[in-house]
Amino acid sequence: MSVELDDRAGSGVLDSEIARVVDAVLEAESVGEVEVGVIIVGDADMQTLNREHRQLDSTTDVLSFPIDEDDDEPLAGVPRMLGDIAICLPVVMEQAREREVSPAAELTDLLVHGTLHLLGYDHETDTGEMLVRQDEIGDEIVTIAWQPA
Repeated sequence: MSVELDDRAGSGVLDSEIARVVDAVLEAESVGEVEVGVIIVGDADMQTLNREHRQLDSTTDVLSFPIDEDDDEPLAGVPRMLGDIAICLPVVMEQAREREVSPAAELTDLLVHGTLHLLGYDHETDTGEMLVRQDEIGDEIVTIAWQPA
């Protein structure tokens, strides 16, 4: 599995920590060889993404952009591009304060959440399965080692 980080917000989180969490979710879901992109952005970029893709003119915590569906025919020897996860650093910080958890715990939770969306889970349409699965997987993952700058 390959995870690529684009830290546009300058969070300082290590690529290896992001990859560890995403890989743990993919492993828990028995996903084969895939590629995932993770981008950490500020409020303005997240608001733009949310407006362009969900027609909501506000920032949000996490957005997922699936690329290859599981039923697409894979090319031999080429990992499937699962998609991209965008996470808004200022919202991570705000939600961590509101929930009284560390920013690292909030970031970990949002990575699990975003990865599950890439895999087709949708808490807006299911009857709670995604959030239950998120909690199950989250309970097994060690929080990201990260102190925001």
